[in-house]
Amino acid sequence: MARVHGRKGRLYAGISGTGSDAEEVAYLKGWEISFETDDVDVTAFGDVNKVTLAGLPDSSGTFDGFYDDASAQLYTAATDGGARRFYLYPTTPTTAGPYWFGTATFDFTVAAAVDDAVKVSGGFAATSAVSKVG
Repeated sequence: MARVHGRKGRLYAGISGTGSDAEEVAYLKGWEISFETDDVDVTAFGDVNKVTLAGLPDSSGTFDGFYDDASAQLYTAATDGGARRFYLYPTTPTTAGPYWFGTATFDFTVAAAVDDAVKVSGGFAATSAVSKVG
């Protein structure tokens, strides 16, 4: 696989309700997904260095962009507490991939300033396994 420029990245999410189909979140300029695993310290007397065991993996992420007054964006997702389907595409969306998908709960922030565009940001936390396709 070749290197990929992020300019065609996309976030799709169930915006309007828990059972809603995932749709593109408009006017985003960035997203990030993280896969981290808990480490459990099992260091015992006599060990020559720290010893750890891998715990459960976690998936979470963030997004940011510009406010769209014609869409619910992720406000409903952030306020009703329901898990939503989401898809993250690093480049133009295709069914062949690459993309990540799963379900998550979302947070949503809107910020305005006298000298700037109205911006949105937020995060998500996995409520199911998150898988990579392609």
